[in-house]
Amino acid sequence: MKNELAPIIARQELILEAAEIRSRGETIVLANGCFDLFHAGHLRYLSGAAELGDVLVVAVNSDDQARKLKGEGRPFTSELERAEIISGLRFVDFVTIFDEPTVEEILLAIKPDLHAKGTDYTTESVPERDIVRSYGGTVAIVGDPKDHSSTEIISRISGR
Repeated sequence: MKNELAPIIARQELILEAAEIRSRGETIVLANGCFDLFHAGHLRYLSGAAELGDVLVVAVNSDDQARKLKGEGRPFTSELERAEIISGLRFVDFVTIFDEPTVEEILLAIKPDLHAKGTDYTTESVPERDIVRSYGGTVAIVGDPKDHSSTEIISRISGR
C-alpha cells in the first residue's frame, strides 16, 4: 500500500508521463469530475475506474468550470484542495486540473486507453465518446448507481 500522495501535475508533464507509461506497455485510464464535497459515489466511481487498467489519471474541473457546471456559490472546496483529496486515494496515480468545459483536450493530449465515466452515462451518451474512439480508445461505465450527489447533500443540509 502506498503512503504518499499521487502527484498533481500540469498537462505538459502529464503528456510526458503518459508517453513513459505507454513505453512500459501499461494501460492508462482517465476519469474526471468536479469532486466537490467528496462522497461514496465518487469513491466507487474512481475505484471502479482504477480496476480497468494499470494507471489511473484523474482530471479535476477547475474552480471556474465547476462554477459554470454547478452554479454560483460552488464549488465549496477549491480546485487545489479537491485535487489533493483525490491524490490521497491509494489507487490514483496522477491528478491534473483542467479549465476547459470538457476533457476533450486532455483525451487528445494523453490518449488514455480507457475513458471512465459514471453510471449517470451510457457508453453512447458520454459526450467525449467520438473523441475517444477516434484514437482507438474505449469508453467504460463504472461505479454504483447514481444515487449520490453533492447537490443532493447540499439540499438536505439546507432543508430544501
